[in-house]
Amino acid sequence: MARTKEFDPDEALQAALELFWERGYEATSMADLVEHLGIGRASIYATFGNKRDLYLKAYERYKQNGIDYIGLLSQPGPVLPVVRALVERFAEESAHDERRRGCLVVNTAVEVAPHDPTVARLVESNWDFIETTLTSALTRARAQGELAEEKDPRALARFLLTVMQGMRVIGKSSNDPERLYDAAAQALRALD
Repeated sequence: MARTKEFDPDEALQAALELFWERGYEATSMADLVEHLGIGRASIYATFGNKRDLYLKAYERYKQNGIDYIGLLSQPGPVLPVVRALVERFAEESAHDERRRGCLVVNTAVEVAPHDPTVARLVESNWDFIETTLTSALTRARAQGELAEEKDPRALARFLLTVMQGMRVIGKSSNDPERLYDAAAQALRALD
């Protein structure tokens, strides 16, 4: 007779996500996970696989709970106010990240992706998605006359993606929110 799980896998995954986000992949040991999740090592392995498997599941959970770029950038009406609000949102969230966790995707890109081709592809796929969504929105803005005809939507999307992800890094490591607000203001001037 199979034993029933004495823990909620969904809650355990969320707890693992929080721990990885707080500490990073390398600094989180299986012993840390056992203690933080309050479940045995064998149960973790049986439910989630090894530490890397659990990290990848936590990474996917993080992305699922993130910004709905398509919903946000596909709304009817003017596009540039929404793009501007998105850039300002990144600056604001990064400036007020009191726990200094940053963005798990960015953290993964810096810590894990350089040494793990599978993870590198996941991160690249995430950034391709954001870039494509921004490019589509900026193309629509140009077609609606909000963005000058000579502006390249793809180049602008790449620029904004880089600035927004950079804000996550700066927000994690800097005490100067003005650095983020100034960067956002400069990025937004590129849309004029």
